[in-house]
Amino acid sequence: MVEPKILLVDDEIEILSMLQEALSMRDYKVITAENAEKALEVLARESVMVMFLDLNLPGMSGIDLCRRIRKDNQIAIINALTGYSNIYGLLECRGAGFDDFFIKPVSLKTLFKAVDDAFEKIDRWQIFEYDLT
Repeated sequence: MVEPKILLVDDEIEILSMLQEALSMRDYKVITAENAEKALEVLARESVMVMFLDLNLPGMSGIDLCRRIRKDNQIAIINALTGYSNIYGLLECRGAGFDDFFIKPVSLKTLFKAVDDAFEKIDRWQIFEYDLT
């Protein structure tokens, strides 16, 4: 398996810093972006297979960002992070291509399990052996 990278996209710098620090302590390379445009710049130069996108971003929303990512990457595991929740938001996220949906504040235990499960799945799929990233 290649280096496990995670992309975190959130306009709340404190949340980005806290999540980056927590996930980095578990030996993941964590890349952050404060908006969708910066996230797309990262993805243009980096292969990232696990992502957490805030839904309420300035400019392009997390929903629209997920749709853009899915056009080029059908395999990545993309998770929604949101401070608000309702069934319509969940349905919209699923329709946009999100794999899972987490309501802030998400516990680190839940986040760690989601990340570990995502990388286990990617490893099991053996996508790096087929140069799909």
